[in-house]
Amino acid sequence: MNTVWIIDDDRSIRWVLEKALGREGIDHASFSSAGDALAELERAPQPPAALLSDIRMPGESGLDLLQKVKERHPQLPVIIMTAYSDLDSAVAAFQGGAFEYLPKPFDVDQAVALVRRALEQTAHQNGASEEATLAPEILGQAPAMQEVFRAIGRLAHSHATVLINGESGSGKELVARALHRHSPRRDAPFIAINTAAIPRDLLESELFGHERGAFTGAATQRRGRFEQADGGTLFLDEIGDMPAELQTRLLRVLSDGHFYRVGGQQPIRANVRVIAATHQDLEERVRQGLFREDLFHRLNVIRLRLPPLRERHEDIPLLVRHFLQKSAQELGVERKRISEATLEYLQAQPFPGNVRQLENLCHWLTVMAPAQVVEVADLPPEMREQPGRESPSNWMEGLGSEADRLIASRPGEVFDRLTRDFERTLIRRALAATGGRRIEAAQLLGIGRNTISRKIQELGMDEERAPETEESGR
Repeated sequence: MNTVWIIDDDRSIRWVLEKALGREGIDHASFSSAGDALAELERAPQPPAALLSDIRMPGESGLDLLQKVKERHPQLPVIIMTAYSDLDSAVAAFQGGAFEYLPKPFDVDQAVALVRRALEQTAHQNGASEEATLAPEILGQAPAMQEVFRAIGRLAHSHATVLINGESGSGKELVARALHRHSPRRDAPFIAINTAAIPRDLLESELFGHERGAFTGAATQRRGRFEQADGGTLFLDEIGDMPAELQTRLLRVLSDGHFYRVGGQQPIRANVRVIAATHQDLEERVRQGLFREDLFHRLNVIRLRLPPLRERHEDIPLLVRHFLQKSAQELGVERKRISEATLEYLQAQPFPGNVRQLENLCHWLTVMAPAQVVEVADLPPEMREQPGRESPSNWMEGLGSEADRLIASRPGEVFDRLTRDFERTLIRRALAATGGRRIEAAQLLGIGRNTISRKIQELGMDEERAPETEESGR
């Protein structure tokens, strides 16, 4: 039965999907609850070809539905939809065997494309697994964070080495912990070490341990981080700063799975999953001869890029409210609230320290802000004095960030809005350079006189005041 089932308690969502699938000639049936869909699944002689299900509904949830469907029909592709775009939902959906995870609001064409993919191939996912507790600090609705959530979900049952790229303070260790908690190694230790924070002459012993008498001061045998993480995960932060001689030793461990304690003679098996992280461009360090190319390829099995806060500024309100709640609980005080004007102000700030800087700010506000509602005037002086987010040196990076924001907030309008803004900016700058003379502005832009006049009219720029000299250029 080549039918797609839609399960959502929101009648408007069902209607939109029904119309979209109908236009595409795709047979479909709709249900307002997971219970109704499961009852029909029991009665139907054949299962549907694919399922589209909301995650939060009265009664049984979309995840409950996913679990029961997968128990009966493991190959049936299930697309999970949710307006609550968090890591918890994404990982739980993928762990439960979801074909794909679709955050709301979604583009209808994107949803139809996912359905077509589901109809063309069989989802091959493991059955539902016990949902692990997540670090709640990993929050985000920005498209870039949704990609991170998807990656963690897909890696849930993997032992592969992962390399996390991200700026300082962007949450690399939190992502590493989430990868561990959703892996088969979740019940074994998670050991983290910042390779840049330990003196070079101590780092080898920290990683691999040492035997008694291996060097002056080694009065007893010591287990290193590799042994401490046995069966679990070892997180090597700031791997780009690791000294060359230790890079060689690490490569050997990753290659043959054994290591020696400092001063030791017996090889020790390293049953450890390595997750490495860096804020640096490792390819560039390889080209400079500062990082071993063979080690880079050993670490770069799966790469995860964690976006800086300036690329996900739409997540700032969500993070601020979370960190204010967390700080209030830690200090045993009432949670501070934050005004919309202050949130807008914070969204315009650069936050070079990323999420860590934002968390520290929220802790400061919990202690220092005089009123329960935080206004711009209550922010630290250094934040009130600093300018807003600077334009990125690479204008396409800025364009990409704005596109991500619009894709998440205004699906279906992105191309038209950005194209109009782009054209309006070019024409304004050219007119400013020519004192308002349209013919010369058109020549600067490389377009015709009629084209610039038509564009000015289409873009509603006729009412923008032009210099008097423009008359002679018309």
